[in-house]
Amino acid sequence: MTRARIFLGVMAAFLCFGFANAQSREQKELEAKRARLQEEIQQINTLLSRQKKERQNVVTEVEDLNQKIRVREELIRVTNRQANLLNRQVNNNMRKIADLREELGTLKEDYAETIRRTYKSSSQQNRLMFLLSSESFFQAYKRLKYMKQYADYRKEQGRSIEAKTVELQQLNKDLIAQRKEKEKLIAENKKEQQALEKERREQQELVASIRKKESQYNTQITKKRREAEAIDRQIEKLIREAIAESNKKAGKSASNATFALTPEAKVIANNFSANKGKLIWPVKKGVKSKGYGEYSDPVYPAVKNFNNGVIIATQSGEKARAVFDGEVSAIIAVPGANKAVQLRHGNYITTYYNLGRIYVKKGQKISAKTELGEIFTSPSSGKTELKFFLYRDTHRLNPEEWIYRM
Repeated sequence: MTRARIFLGVMAAFLCFGFANAQSREQKELEAKRARLQEEIQQINTLLSRQKKERQNVVTEVEDLNQKIRVREELIRVTNRQANLLNRQVNNNMRKIADLREELGTLKEDYAETIRRTYKSSSQQNRLMFLLSSESFFQAYKRLKYMKQYADYRKEQGRSIEAKTVELQQLNKDLIAQRKEKEKLIAENKKEQQALEKERREQQELVASIRKKESQYNTQITKKRREAEAIDRQIEKLIREAIAESNKKAGKSASNATFALTPEAKVIANNFSANKGKLIWPVKKGVKSKGYGEYSDPVYPAVKNFNNGVIIATQSGEKARAVFDGEVSAIIAVPGANKAVQLRHGNYITTYYNLGRIYVKKGQKISAKTELGEIFTSPSSGKTELKFFLYRDTHRLNPEEWIYRM
């Protein structure tokens, strides 16, 4: 075998190994994501079953159903990706098995030919005559060396056949396992599709019933929008006040829109920024019920709303906790609504709204995971939801980009 052929063989093996590893990593990532989505659906179902007896708000019913549909659609997409990846792996293994069988057939033919040649010259006399007929000692040495190399080559052929046979057997086992896993995923996806179709029918029926009571729905939507706007105004007002106070202490203009940071505050802000995408959740256990940004009204899609933070559904009695080290900059009490705690992390501000009880005081320095208060459970909807907001100075940020796997 020439050096070029050896090099090409090694490169092909290396590329196949790299491709297989990449597929294996992707499969593990998809499996982990699928498990998280399944757990999220389970949590949603648990929370909704507890709230069902209490629920009196049609807006809440629509939002809950939309959330379940959104998560289940994502689960179906992930499962489809897993099935497609497995399909590629199955096809790849089938090609490898075909190539390996062909290679094994060639090896066996070569080995059989080697055995036949060895048998023809196998007698001790033939080998001895082959050596004695040498014209010089050097030629005899080379012939002896050749005989040894030939014997080694035959052994190597045998070992290669054995190794290829084991590899082929393992590939066949992998292929059977992959096909079974693919069939399992397809069955699970079929079950999820049926559940999704049922939820979509429920959604259509609910929307149709709501449109018959349009005035009631509009009243509830208007009330929720006003509450959200009042919270946003209060949060931004307190941030501006905190910035003005910080600048005043530093001897700078109170009209600046950014915090005047001390060296200590700069370190905290830099550490906070360095943890983007890795911050802990503001609750120990919960699911995101509404994300950040613009969204369409579930009943009237042409109507657009904007959510300045994220809403996390959790169980009754759950506590809000600090996502990072900081200082309590304000305790918020919106008239006619619930309380909130605002934490400062250098020039970053996190706000935890919808607390029934507060455990901390203004000016208190706290560490990550410190419990800030108990989240309020609505007697009308039975829901326990935390509204979480994140700002850098007066600039609103998307918490989903900062909290780990939100």
